[in-house]
Amino acid sequence: MNVADSRRLASALEGLGYTPTNRAEAADVVVLNTCVVRQSAEDKAYGRLSSLYPLKKRRSGVTIGLMGCLVGKDPAPLRRRFPWVDVFMAPSEPGPLLDFLAERGLVDTGLALETAETSRRYHLQDGDLLLPAQEQGNLVSAYIPIVLGCSHACSYCIIPYRRGPERSRPTEEIVAEAKSLSAQGVQEITLLGQIVDRYGLDFGTGGLALLLRRLHEIEGLQRIRFLTSHPNWMTDELLDAVAELPKVCEHIEVPTQSGDDEVLARMRRGYTAGDYRRLIERIRKRIPNVSIATDIIVGFPGETETQFQHTYDLLADLRLDKAHIARYSPRPQTLALRRFPDDVPLAEKERRRKAIDDLQAQIVGEINEQLLGQTIEVLVEGRRKGRWWGRTRTDRLVFFENGETGAEQNWRGQLVQVHITWAGPWSLIGNSSTQGKSES
Repeated sequence: MNVADSRRLASALEGLGYTPTNRAEAADVVVLNTCVVRQSAEDKAYGRLSSLYPLKKRRSGVTIGLMGCLVGKDPAPLRRRFPWVDVFMAPSEPGPLLDFLAERGLVDTGLALETAETSRRYHLQDGDLLLPAQEQGNLVSAYIPIVLGCSHACSYCIIPYRRGPERSRPTEEIVAEAKSLSAQGVQEITLLGQIVDRYGLDFGTGGLALLLRRLHEIEGLQRIRFLTSHPNWMTDELLDAVAELPKVCEHIEVPTQSGDDEVLARMRRGYTAGDYRRLIERIRKRIPNVSIATDIIVGFPGETETQFQHTYDLLADLRLDKAHIARYSPRPQTLALRRFPDDVPLAEKERRRKAIDDLQAQIVGEINEQLLGQTIEVLVEGRRKGRWWGRTRTDRLVFFENGETGAEQNWRGQLVQVHITWAGPWSLIGNSSTQGKSES
């Protein structure tokens, strides 16, 4: 969400005459876009914000903006704590910064003509998203938020309090944005929502499955992904859309958070471990060769060693393709903070996190070893440390070098067949190839 919000703001700033710089010290406008899902992210934001004070003191003319979940719906406490910040912006709302710059004459109105010419070159309409200049024709994969906020209110989650209630963006607006991204060279889009499966339920027409079918018709797009799902909203209609539409990748992100029923009830997740097991079975039955990712929180208040073992056993049994693991972190305003003491010691949380991480490394390593000697399709996103890199349809990270000819060429944005020569738990390595059995 923050990557998408930052990209949109960067484009708007370029339209006002600004260009990007990698050094805050050289900037006329500095924006810090923040996340507060975990305490560590919030602490990092406070530290970075404090580090900008000397810059403001040396150069009073620099504009400093704070954006995102740290601001939430009420910036007053932050305004008192950080008086050197000029503008506070709620998540997905860049307007206050743009208005601030315009009111003070800190814009180049002549850039409007240049921006209009760029839009015409990509055949964009008024209101379409124009990518920042350095990403036009270079960005391979982009995010599109389709559900803003959340109304589910899991007991540990701060998102509803900072991003507001769940609201879906209009279908035509999303389709237009996807078309504009495709026109600028984007090959893959990922649809975003705190519970992405609930898209459209608030306005009563369509839904995520129908949206996927609309997006599938866009010429130029190669792949479509979506995240994050919720076990209670993963319908057969949605699974059928994934199975039937060639552009929609066979990759599902559906968190369980815990494998113990009592912990799940305290989390207010609305399902049991048995429900989750049956869901995974249903997904695998309907979508051949699917990869499934999950999220896990260890050390939730009251989690006993036995309850943690239930989570460990669930993952050991299901052998999922990826697990994002977090230690529980108390968040302001949440039900968990108000009702449950944070009684699992930090050292024990870390032990449990590492145990799950080690288990997943073993499982994913064994899964990836089955790809040795196979040739898989990779959408290439860039080059890193002398190798090209990209991802398979099932979201596996692949690095590769040129094949037998050794001829160098630019693979960015292309679908490349890669023959796998090395497999680890977190990535694969191979050579570009046009031969071999394809499995992605």
